[in-house]
Amino acid sequence: MTFPAEAEPPTADDVDAAAERIRGRVARTGLTPSPRLSEATGASVWLKREDQQPVRSYKGRGAANLIAQLDSEQVWSGVVCASAGNHAQGVAHACASLGVSARIYLPANTPRQKRERVAAIGGDWVETVVGGTTYDDAAAAALADVERTGATLVPAFDHPHTVAGQGTIAREVLEDLVDLGRRLDVLVVPVGGGGLLAGCLTWLRERHPGVRVVGVEPAGAASMIAATRAGGPVTLPAIDRFVDGAAVARAGEVTYEVVARHTPGLVAVPEGRVCTEMIALYQTEGIIAEPAGALAAAALDVAGIEPGQNVVAVVSGGNNDVLRYPEVMERSLVHEGLKHYFLVDFPQEPGMLRLFLDEVLGPDDDIALFEYTKRNNRETGPALVGIELGSREDLDPLLARMAESTIDIEPIPPDSPLFRFVL
Repeated sequence: MTFPAEAEPPTADDVDAAAERIRGRVARTGLTPSPRLSEATGASVWLKREDQQPVRSYKGRGAANLIAQLDSEQVWSGVVCASAGNHAQGVAHACASLGVSARIYLPANTPRQKRERVAAIGGDWVETVVGGTTYDDAAAAALADVERTGATLVPAFDHPHTVAGQGTIAREVLEDLVDLGRRLDVLVVPVGGGGLLAGCLTWLRERHPGVRVVGVEPAGAASMIAATRAGGPVTLPAIDRFVDGAAVARAGEVTYEVVARHTPGLVAVPEGRVCTEMIALYQTEGIIAEPAGALAAAALDVAGIEPGQNVVAVVSGGNNDVLRYPEVMERSLVHEGLKHYFLVDFPQEPGMLRLFLDEVLGPDDDIALFEYTKRNNRETGPALVGIELGSREDLDPLLARMAESTIDIEPIPPDSPLFRFVL
């Protein structure tokens, strides 16, 4: 069983009702001031810590609000959802607390840490089904299950009940700032399918229309920006799945309608910039954020923040697999201009590597990768060389020395297909 597609978008009253409905089922997370981001922007910046939810993301809000409104027949039939991880945990938590059975479909590329958390949170109430290579595969399997069994589909973002549940974040943020004697000027939220953005817009536009809302998408999966330009949701032909919690190829119908009506600011940030912010959050604030969790904070420099404003950025999730940190570091260094790759065609003569080290590398340059295969019956042999710089300013002198060298050296730009071998 699915909910009617023609359901009306939620209202601020629906968000208020959701706040009461989910009270005690999800945590009321706090605001953490960020001196680092405040200094960088000239504003007073707080972080809304949804990574401190029992499921380490805000997704439990919408799931709990929807599942708590099921009638007895729907409860008996159980629920089904598809997710890349965080929504699955939210559904698992809601089902375990409300006593509703669920089958949760996960794509095979879901990080192991998230799979294990879903099973642990849901316990005996949840069955996980892993299959397919993408979220779309999991979504198709979930829909087939609904048709076959009559279970109720719990959408990750594209339903009024889900949207209303996510909107409770805006309500909490404003109440907590009022308690601190502050007004809210700007709320910055991450955007995947648009549930969180639509929910916050719904409540703030009716209750506090002077608050500016900014939605942030990963540059490699900017489906809501594409929807606003096209006049409706469109399916992106390809997306970068690194920011997995927000890597959605098509914005929701319900969420797009809310966004189109209220026209928030929308920005996209490169995945490498997100990685840099993940590292900064960990090293400075001690926050372990997943990529989508760092999206909002990563965009403050392009979100039109003005000095003196009171700004809240939502840290939407902390379900990050530690095995991903080498890639996080790599993407950050490349984005910051501190790591570069080259194809070096070494003459197969004694002393060529020493020549490269002495005449090309600078005093603060470090070889981070060197892959070379000697070719028989050839005068030269190619090597893939990664160089980490001491500072961005070291790049131009390095390129100048390469141009003067007798060794043939070709830079590999970040948009080259060869980067798939190093990232």
